[in-house]
Amino acid sequence: MRPQSEVPPAAAPVDAERAESALLEHYPRLARIGYLVLPPSLGRSRRVLTAHALAQRSLQAAHRTGTADGALPPPRHPGRTEEAGPGYAYVRREVLRGALAAGLPRRLRCRPHRVQLPPVLPLAWGLRLFPHSGGADELALEQRLSEIGPGARAVFVLRGLEGLADGEVRRELAAAGVADPHAALTEADGVSAPYALLLSPEFDPCSLQARPPDLPRRRRYARAAVAAVAALLVCGALLGLPGDGWGHGAPSAPLYARNPAAEAALDPGALRVVPATFWRRSPRTDFTAWPTRGDRTEDTRLLRRALAVWARPGTGVRTSATPRTPAGPPMGAPQLLYAGEVGASAVVLFYDGLRVVRYAEPRNADPSKGAVLDFARVDGADVTSAGALVVDRAHGRVRYLTAPWVRSVRVRDLLAPDRAPRALHRSRDGVTAPLTSPATASGCRAWDALELADAAAVRLVTDLGELAPARLTSGPPARAHDVAGRAEFESWARTACLLPAVRSHGVRSVNSWTYATQPLPEGNGSAQWLCTRAETWRGTGSRVLAQFQAPSARPPGSRPPGAVAARAEDSPACGTRTPRVLAGVLWKSHGGRWYVLAAGSEQFASLTTSGGVTGRARGRLLAVPAGAGDRARLNGRLADGSQVGALR
Repeated sequence: MRPQSEVPPAAAPVDAERAESALLEHYPRLARIGYLVLPPSLGRSRRVLTAHALAQRSLQAAHRTGTADGALPPPRHPGRTEEAGPGYAYVRREVLRGALAAGLPRRLRCRPHRVQLPPVLPLAWGLRLFPHSGGADELALEQRLSEIGPGARAVFVLRGLEGLADGEVRRELAAAGVADPHAALTEADGVSAPYALLLSPEFDPCSLQARPPDLPRRRRYARAAVAAVAALLVCGALLGLPGDGWGHGAPSAPLYARNPAAEAALDPGALRVVPATFWRRSPRTDFTAWPTRGDRTEDTRLLRRALAVWARPGTGVRTSATPRTPAGPPMGAPQLLYAGEVGASAVVLFYDGLRVVRYAEPRNADPSKGAVLDFARVDGADVTSAGALVVDRAHGRVRYLTAPWVRSVRVRDLLAPDRAPRALHRSRDGVTAPLTSPATASGCRAWDALELADAAAVRLVTDLGELAPARLTSGPPARAHDVAGRAEFESWARTACLLPAVRSHGVRSVNSWTYATQPLPEGNGSAQWLCTRAETWRGTGSRVLAQFQAPSARPPGSRPPGAVAARAEDSPACGTRTPRVLAGVLWKSHGGRWYVLAAGSEQFASLTTSGGVTGRARGRLLAVPAGAGDRARLNGRLADGSQVGALR
């Protein structure tokens, strides 16, 4: 017998018009619930269409049942989202019921549920629709939700998105047909991700991006269909010819011709293997000089599997690529950087002149556990950006394969500038011991970066969720240099927690420099204005942040991060091409009075504000009294007389 809290209340008739009104008002939320509860094995594009189909079908039962105008709604419970009305509660339950049915196992002799089949409507021809990509936290949550059952996913969504208490969640699950709601709640307790991630665009099936389907595969299917029709016609014609028909010796190749270049790219024996000491005499100091390392470089089976998956990844392969990085097969025999066992995986690293490709599989090559294929664009790498690559990432920790010219590796916590860096052990092959990755951490209590020391310099790099770590520098754009000195480390201590803004964006380097120091009104000390610019491997998509670092009485390492005053994408500001920046903030003094503060780089001769606050200042610093909530338009005039707006 079910516990009292798991027995669904008696179904009361729901007015179809109320249900339709609730659906129209809360349609994006209902579609998001369906998308999150549906099994991830359906694929993102089909989950989007099925989630919309579930939301749209939720009215059918209400229209079939009907109700009198005086029908009573089901009793409401405090704290539930049913304040939106019984109509919303009804359509939500129908969406849950359909999404849970999609996760039921298919049986050969049983008719599948309607939701387990591709939806008839809505339907997209020639396009793949899926939500916008999120960061590493959203990817980790997606992976975790795929590992639990449909009932547990529904529990996590009802708790986090709908704010229901556990007793109310049990009633909803029981009404939706879950056999054991209590077990589903227990399984959902193992998901530790914050509920706020459920509101991410990663899980919004109403805010979509469109991409073409697998065009080469579609063309192959079309050509195969045309060839099949032509073959049928030819065979029919040949049946009517006397004798044996057409003879041998036709000049055309078979339908699936064997291409020598493609075969060479899949041959482990054709891989480019670099000797251990080649980097010492190499004319270039980049990935082409990296020696081939690892304890499985002679394992042709592993190498053949890695090359085959690279050329034709199957449905069980988890593939990722940095933005604008082609994920196609190799254009020829690539260079083998590493092949060996790292942690619980067998890892292979390739380099083809444009990309670094990482293939990973379980040590025992168990195909049921799938494989991982990662792509990262690294063209134009040099000694400053080819110092390390991520060779393993698991359970929030990361290992690196370091360049042969790196003499020592140390770990520095950017949030503790006064703390000396600690040494990090490396194997004979250059693989480091695991360390916590800040790219996947849920908070910002520490930020471990690597110091790579070679014969010429000590370079600071950090993991931003990709194969190639990003180099961190300081100084004006034309004179950017490796981070050194107490002042620069203290500046990065208040900047590091802003780096998630450029995570998983194909970032090559991040430069942060102080472009102005401004005395604050009323003797409140001096503030620092910094510009932080992230450059990408692909050249486009750079991101710029102007930050305001107010003075703080806390010791270094415990001071709050800088406040982002302005941001821009694909802007030349703060770079070598346009090494200037102008930004402003609304600031409150210790005495409780508000000011508009602004600062520009050394190119500015005067600043003006208009709109809600009017003021003018000679030079590149401005402080104008204002009120709480005031908004001002900021402009500056350069020394040559030209007018420039603020960063945006």
